[in-house]
Parts: sequence; C-alpha cells; structure tokens
Amino acid sequence: MHKIVFLDRDSLIAQVRRPAFPHDWQDHPATAPDQVVDRLQGASIAITNKVPLRAEAIARLPDLKMVAVAATGTDNVDLAACRERGIVVANIRDYSVVSVPEHCFTLMLALRRNLRAYVADVEAGRWEHSSRFCLLDHPIGDLSGSRLGIVGYGALGRRVAQIGRAFGMEVCITSRSPVEEPDVTQLPLDELLASCDVVSLHLPLNDQTRHMIGARELGLMKPTGLLINTARGGLVDEAALAEALMRRTIGGAGFDVLSKEPPGQDNPLLGLRLPNFILTPHVAWASGGAMQTLADMLVGNIEAWESGRPTNVV
Repeated sequence: MHKIVFLDRDSLIAQVRRPAFPHDWQDHPATAPDQVVDRLQGASIAITNKVPLRAEAIARLPDLKMVAVAATGTDNVDLAACRERGIVVANIRDYSVVSVPEHCFTLMLALRRNLRAYVADVEAGRWEHSSRFCLLDHPIGDLSGSRLGIVGYGALGRRVAQIGRAFGMEVCITSRSPVEEPDVTQLPLDELLASCDVVSLHLPLNDQTRHMIGARELGLMKPTGLLINTARGGLVDEAALAEALMRRTIGGAGFDVLSKEPPGQDNPLLGLRLPNFILTPHVAWASGGAMQTLADMLVGNIEAWESGRPTNVV
C-alpha cells in the first residue's frame, strides 16, 4: 500500500479527493525544511507545493518513488537527484490560464491608470476640496494602441497575448522557439524591452533565466514602460528594479512574486511605497476555480503514475 504525505496542505484551499487505489494519506498544514525527512519516512509519494526537497533529504528517503508537485514551478525539487534515483516528478500545467493572465491585466490597468495615486487622493480627502468635478493630478494612459511584450510564450503567455489583443494592444514576444502566428511579432529580448510599453514575464526560474532582467535590461526600457512579473521573483534583479523605480527610469512595475517567499525585511522591494509599484503576495494563481483545478490535476497525476501511465512528468 502506498503512503502519501502532503507536506504543505494549507497552501491549497480546495477539496482534494483521495486517489482511487489503496493508500495511507497524511496531511501536514506546513512543513519546515528540517522536518521533511522525518515526515516522509516510509512514504512512496510526496506532495509538495513549496516545501524544498533537496538532494540530501532525497538520499535519506529510500521508499520515495514519486514527487507530486502541487504547482507548475519545480525549482524547490532537486530534479537531478530524483532522476538519478528514478523518482518520477510530476507538476501541474495550465491550471491557471484564466487566473494568472487576469491578474497580469489587473496590475497593468492599475499602473497605467495611476489607480493607487487616485485612491490615495480620495482617501486623503483631496476630491472634496477640488475646484472642479474631478481630480487630474496624475497621468492616465490606455492599454489600447500600446505595445505588449511577452517574454515566454507558453500557455500563460498565449492567454496574455489573447487578452492584450482584445484590449487593442500590439503583441510582441520573445521565445526560444520560432512562433509562426500572423498577429505576433517575435523579437530578441533587447529589442522587445526597448520597444514595448508593457513587458510581462512568463518563464520558469532556472540557471539560464535567473536575473535575466537586471540594471542593463531595465535601462533599455522606455521611461514610461511597465514591467509585470507573475512568474518567479528571481527572474529580476530586485535591487536594480528598486533603483529604477525610485529614479523613475521606468514607468512602473507590478509584481506578484519575490525571490524569497515569504520575503525577509531586507528585500529591497518590500519597503517601497511608490505609486508606480504594486506588489501582491503571490496570489495571481489563487482564484477558487484555479485552485480546484490544481487539486483535481494533482490527484490525477498520482493516479496516472500508480497505473503505470505517468502524466505531466518533469
């Protein structure tokens, strides 16, 4: 009988049905790194959202046969160590193709229309003392007619492009693979950064993508350009971004992710109180519908592996 251990069950607010085969299921609301080995003793299947599974822990878990990641990103799992041991790692794909793109456009619209500044003005009582019917103290821009740059053109990038076109935006992309679509312009990263009004990141975090947006790349962007990141915090050099925002060398940024989560107080973005910066706590993925889809796919991955037909293998 399989022993299944969910290391961070409280990270998923959804109904998780039990797999349709004999098993022993254990839930833990959260798991600290030094608790991983003890909790996974005797387990053949580990479920983790963000709890790290590093090589040293994997080496001490002889019964482990599968890691079911309750997310798309797998940078918290040592894939090389799993591969060496023959441990199957499966992740969740395309579950948030509605939730994440909608969050991207929430950030874009709020920044382009200076929503934070206008809300602050109303809360401060400035509208009541206005000499006219409205306040016009902050510039307001439209998405329509602007150029949207998408870095990474998987399922999420394609959905963002679709919504962008509905807003009347011109879509440009940077992708490792050639894309032959009539309404998409493919550009090198530097050219995309320099020519787009909004740049949205949709890439996994790995050695090739870490800090791919640094001081040099931010310097290429338009002074009115927006940078949106709902992918992984480590894609961007956070100190360089904080500097660019404070100096207003770019128009603004909307982030849902940071390089370390939860962040430490030393994170340079955490203390920014600027109208041109919006930070949300890694919730772009977390609509109720998206989380339920994730939960259903998670158990589906486990059942597929147990039946000998694994799916979504990393």
